Amino acid sequence: MCKITLTLVEPALNYDFEYIYIFFVNRYTMLLRVQFKEEQKYVKVSELTFNAFLKEVCLKFKIPESRQPDIKVYDQSDTEVDTEVFEEIVKESPGTLRIMLDNGGHGASQSSCPGTSKDTVILNFTRCDPIEEEAAAEESQPKRPCHINLEAKELIEKILTSKPGGERIIQEYGKTQSLTDATRRQMINILAAEMTEKHGTSPPKSIRVMYAQGIVALFPFLKDPYSQHGYEHYYDPESGSGYLAWRLKTIQRKTAEERGALISKSPKVGEPGIGRQPCTFDREPSDEDVEAAISVLRHSADEKTVREKMKMTFIYRQAMVNDEAKSSDVFSVFPRFLDTPGLIEQDFRFLFGEVTANKLLEKWPTTFKAKVIKESHGLVPTKELLDLMRNAESAAEVENGWDNEMSAILLLLHLLPPSAQGRKRPGKLSAYQAVDQLIRFQKVGSSVQQHLDNITMRSQPYLLAQGSTQSTIHSYYIVVDKHAIPCKATGSVGAFDELFKAHYVFGTSYSYSLSSFFTFVQTTIYNIDMGETKETCRVEGKNAALVKTKP
Repeated sequence: MCKITLTLVEPALNYDFEYIYIFFVNRYTMLLRVQFKEEQKYVKVSELTFNAFLKEVCLKFKIPESRQPDIKVYDQSDTEVDTEVFEEIVKESPGTLRIMLDNGGHGASQSSCPGTSKDTVILNFTRCDPIEEEAAAEESQPKRPCHINLEAKELIEKILTSKPGGERIIQEYGKTQSLTDATRRQMINILAAEMTEKHGTSPPKSIRVMYAQGIVALFPFLKDPYSQHGYEHYYDPESGSGYLAWRLKTIQRKTAEERGALISKSPKVGEPGIGRQPCTFDREPSDEDVEAAISVLRHSADEKTVREKMKMTFIYRQAMVNDEAKSSDVFSVFPRFLDTPGLIEQDFRFLFGEVTANKLLEKWPTTFKAKVIKESHGLVPTKELLDLMRNAESAAEVENGWDNEMSAILLLLHLLPPSAQGRKRPGKLSAYQAVDQLIRFQKVGSSVQQHLDNITMRSQPYLLAQGSTQSTIHSYYIVVDKHAIPCKATGSVGAFDELFKAHYVFGTSYSYSLSSFFTFVQTTIYNIDMGETKETCRVEGKNAALVKTKP
């Protein structure tokens, strides 16, 4: 979808346009729904050309035809768009175009592109590309015509406007361009109930796909920008997962005479623990070189020497941590992890390179932190959540609780809380309870070794924060396999960055309770194994909310 802004700078005419929505009926005809003040009209354009477009707009709203040559169009870089390139610019470079009505030499000061004029026309169009439509069709289903999204959109809109609570869902989206988790669940319940009423408790795949398509067609900002079609978090026909699929399974379970065992989940791919080729090595060192380097590492404490020998042994070490029989020996073979901060960062950069290694520190403060805080306002307000929100939004030093950076990270955990673990596992943890699996606080002066000695069972990596208070941390450690690795970072975000990277450096999987949380960080922030990692529909839904792009 593209938004085009037209501004008519003409005080004498003083047109006050509101919105124009363009829908492609087919490849050659477009219907324009035009809203002018309280009046709406339709305009049909037979071809997408500069002159045809301007002519129909002038005719419909009684702009003198003699003024059509005075209209000028500018793209986002303030470069003028003429007749020859108009169609290509609109189709190939969607964005905002500014259109001016030249005063014929009167008032030369108005010749600059009008960014703030009140006479604005906003055009939104959805283009159905036959090639993209063919690629998007499921192999198991017949090819659908290009109007399928409009058809699906009308279906979802009709259901919601006719069911109790549906209008409120549409109104909430209209105000916020998103849905809270509670509203999204209500929408899924309404649609799944309608689907099962019309098509039974096991509706065909084509029906499920149509409902998912209709949701993102009616609410385009709910699309997942990282999935192939944008609707897979509502229903993915390949894996049979998604919000709609989960709700249908609940309905099937409740209506069945005998409840069967829960369907086992497919194992995730793309997570830590799989062998990867380093991106910075031209050749693998010889066995003799590796043995000599390991011998030096057991005795040398010189940082420059340690870093050099750790680089030389990186490939050997990665093979070791990904071998279940040898992974527990990594700290005895490479003890410098325990006294030389920064080695986790070095290994991670060997795996993924500089660009990926810098992602979180670059994107969290500028892109994600504010969105996470804003999104958390839609959650059920518990005392713990309200404390985190207050601290995350505080510009001053926090008195009680974690500092504002760690509080914002923990808000993301509340947005992606632990999933139910099934009947054979312990009950579901709350997000508040899962915090201990991410970070723990220890009063400064306490013994780190005593903390390690009190660990009774093997756990996934977590942060140990030592300080006078939770908001005043002096040092961070990554605890893994009853070892404490000192973090090089002294701030919350940097320490969390090292914790995430430790999963890949030591080949360990995510904690079950933090799986959705870390998968989001992996795919959406670091962009690691996008398209390969199996994401839950909750993660895909947060992609749509936190990586919101204009449709």
